[in-house]
Amino acid sequence: MPRPKKKEEAEVEVVETPDQAAGKGDLDVEELEGIGKVTGQKLKERGYYTVRDLAFASAKEIADIIGSEERAEQIIEAARSMLGLSNFITALEVYKKRVNIKRISTGVRSLDELLNGGVETGAVTEVAGEFGAGKTQFCHQLAVMVQLPEDKGGLSAKAIYIDTENTFRPERITQMARARGLDPDQALKNIYYARAYSSDHQMILAEQARQIIKQDNIKLLVVDSIVAHFRAEFPGRENLAERQQKLNKHIADLLKIADAYDVAVVVTNQVMAQPDVFFGNPLKPAGGNVLAHGATYRIWLRKSKENIRIAKIFDSPYHPEREATFKITEEGLTD
Repeated sequence: MPRPKKKEEAEVEVVETPDQAAGKGDLDVEELEGIGKVTGQKLKERGYYTVRDLAFASAKEIADIIGSEERAEQIIEAARSMLGLSNFITALEVYKKRVNIKRISTGVRSLDELLNGGVETGAVTEVAGEFGAGKTQFCHQLAVMVQLPEDKGGLSAKAIYIDTENTFRPERITQMARARGLDPDQALKNIYYARAYSSDHQMILAEQARQIIKQDNIKLLVVDSIVAHFRAEFPGRENLAERQQKLNKHIADLLKIADAYDVAVVVTNQVMAQPDVFFGNPLKPAGGNVLAHGATYRIWLRKSKENIRIAKIFDSPYHPEREATFKITEEGLTD
């Protein structure tokens, strides 16, 4: 008979670290227990390629593909268990994760101070304001700044830019890149660009962006602007419910991308007038409560004298309401 193991020789249970669990997120969906080749192909045809994609999906989304809500729930639960997302953790663990969170510098000291270091990855930041307030300039500069090394405020990464109003200008990128010491041509190569021609096309591009993020070193996703097509295609109160439902799906998809792939999602937003407001600012961001609840951080830009702009963070889980000023110059946004 084999001799019993001594206490010190007993097998020790190996506990998987969060990083090891997260590393399984890039596994092919067919490597998840319960998914065969046929089901895996169906999922991939609809944009669900990895275990991470399934972990952040809803049961209804998967049920629409495979035909069974019960099986969809089992698949999602298996994916979440594999990534360690099914259990409660302590607030201290959440805090430790947030200490190491990445930020993209805006290139402007006052704006970085306003945002406690820059635009945060894993979150959706909304930039609202009137025409000419500097929203698109803000996005152009972030698309350049994300390419810089971390010691210069960037993440040594690339960007995806979804343009809905034909306001993206590569010439502006080259100006900003030169000012930051980057090669202009290389800076342009590091930005994936797409023009969205309708709200449906915009939502499809967001889904396609997820695949690019998995294949390349993407840390910034810009949608400029998020509501333009929705406002144009669903005018009047009779279409408001349908518009908001569709917009809600879009912003939810962007939140999933930010959370699942640790990407900074930045969306610009138009403003609308409130005719019943007689005192104070009669303008408010478009998109209603759907966009207000969907965005993690909300910044309001407004014009001041000459080339000066004022930025105010007016909605945030932890930032205080405060303002910062900056200038728009040929080199980009500056203090």
